[in-house]
Amino acid sequence: MPNGLDWVGTWAAAPAPAEGFAGFNNHTIRLTPRVSIGGERLRVRISNAHGNRPLQIGAAGVALRGAGPAIVPGSDCKLTFGGEDGIGIAAGAVAFSDPVDLEVKPLADLAVSIYLPGEVLTDFQITGRYARQTNYVSPPGNYVSEPVMPVGNLTDQWFFLCGVDVLAPDGAGGVVALGDSLTDGNISTIDAHCRWPDQLARRLVERGGRPIGVMNNGLGGNRILHDLRGDSGLKRFDRDVLAQPGATHVIVMLGTNDLRNRWAKPEEEATAEQMIAGLQQMAERAHSAGVKIIGATLTPFGNETYMANAWNPTRERHRVAVNEWIRSGGAFDGVADFDAALRDPETATQMATEWDCGDGLHPSDAGYCRMADVIDLALLD
Repeated sequence: MPNGLDWVGTWAAAPAPAEGFAGFNNHTIRLTPRVSIGGERLRVRISNAHGNRPLQIGAAGVALRGAGPAIVPGSDCKLTFGGEDGIGIAAGAVAFSDPVDLEVKPLADLAVSIYLPGEVLTDFQITGRYARQTNYVSPPGNYVSEPVMPVGNLTDQWFFLCGVDVLAPDGAGGVVALGDSLTDGNISTIDAHCRWPDQLARRLVERGGRPIGVMNNGLGGNRILHDLRGDSGLKRFDRDVLAQPGATHVIVMLGTNDLRNRWAKPEEEATAEQMIAGLQQMAERAHSAGVKIIGATLTPFGNETYMANAWNPTRERHRVAVNEWIRSGGAFDGVADFDAALRDPETATQMATEWDCGDGLHPSDAGYCRMADVIDLALLD
């Protein structure tokens, strides 16, 4: 490691079982993450967190992204793993590539290409996450080094790619966004980068000064207490927060799906006391690791149409109690008051129309940008 430099995550995606995809067999995937901070040397992380057998990587590469599935000429870098072109990633494990020299500007778009030489079927429990980003699947074959990869299918999932790190100055920071679909950016415009962590990254770059990487580990449907799509927040906290390279801060926005109890299981009907106990544990674990934790209040969903009967007065009382504790309980190092930012001033149980995507639960692009805008950047200093 060069003196005065250290690895910091500039992009991340939370591993979860993929949905609605038939699998791979001798395919190349080209994924298009947008970094937060830049650097001149980077590495890539590939996850088999939800696989039930080894994942074989035949070849991989990273480049600056051109238009669509193309890369910028001359920017292509071959990725190796311990000096080898490929690697077998054990079930549940993650692989870090060897570092490569590639000058990447802040907020630049990359193209990460991964060749999967064997059969990777749905019973393999493919690791992915919804991206709100156009990614590409090739026809059969290894197209990792192709300047314009041929396209067999489009996808909006981050298959297997879970992180990109850059060598950053020793004083750089890293903030992890841990949340559910409102952090993942569900219903936001595809390829518009309107998720609130994207917009937080933009604000930090515009401010200048200390580089701070932003790692979005939002996961649609995620809960504090129980698994749903992927692991619960408590279960994945070590992997998706504490193990993230260079993490100095975490912003936690979890609890809405605990309240909504999608499967209507009586034993999973969460109370404010249970949710507060879970958030308290996250705060204790963060502080034990020297990571500052910022609590984000839960936005209202009193007129939700996304799922029938998600809201009721009892769940609203629990939401209000959790938010009051986040604001004044003293467990967190700061507060991002998304509830105050998005709620209707006339009807506090509902999201204001100007910030609502139309389903009463998820913000619009403007709403996501609003969330990023109300975060006090001084909390990340």
